[in-house]
Amino acid sequence: MRKKIIAGNWKMNKNLEDGLALVSEASNMIKDEYNGNAIVVFIPPYIHLNAVSKMLAAYPNQFTGAQNCSNHESGAYTGEISASMIGSCGANYVIIGHSERRQYFNEHNQWLAQKIDTCLKNKLLPIYCCGETLEERETEKHFHVIASQIKEGLFHLNASEILNITVAYEPVWAIGTGKTASTDQAQEIHAFIRGLIASNYSPEIADQITIQYGGSVKPENAAELFAAPDIDGALIGGAALQSRSFTDIVKAMTL
Repeated sequence: MRKKIIAGNWKMNKNLEDGLALVSEASNMIKDEYNGNAIVVFIPPYIHLNAVSKMLAAYPNQFTGAQNCSNHESGAYTGEISASMIGSCGANYVIIGHSERRQYFNEHNQWLAQKIDTCLKNKLLPIYCCGETLEERETEKHFHVIASQIKEGLFHLNASEILNITVAYEPVWAIGTGKTASTDQAQEIHAFIRGLIASNYSPEIADQITIQYGGSVKPENAAELFAAPDIDGALIGGAALQSRSFTDIVKAMTL
């Protein structure tokens, strides 16, 4: 059975005091109210990682992740954070290729492939994001765009390496807009991604890869999304900033 993963990406929100309060509340609510086996990942700003990792050490299936990392191991790269630094803070996961990084910081697939390699070298688990803009969907280029993102970002990996990757499909037009892909739209793309992996590796490997949906996931739509056969969790934005909504989304993932 492939892993079910719910990850909350805080983006550039919450100072340290407020962030620790959120984790304290949400982690306890999840422990008390959720009896499933899904993995829960808190993904705060870098400055929270060490403290949050220590807080979560006592909670089963609750982990910490970073929102990005450098493709360099170390050196004169002012302002960058390396994968080894992230790992030393106790984090387990790293988001790679979020649409905001692609859009605002011009991160391209080849660059992201280097980040994937750096993460794996440092025993971190990448959450690799892919997804199309509204224009690309309306002009029916979305399958081509997503195929390029998957092939160029991931398909240099061997069969054992790809098993450490979580894929997150995040239609850019649904991020922070309140719009959500319909369950049928999301399932169609998730099945397409799994098919790409199957054709490049094997159906057995593809069936083990966790594919999350990201894009205005809320407690109201989570259960329907999670019921789709190829949707294995969520990469959550705004709803992860409130302990009640984040916990309710986690509770929607039954195994």
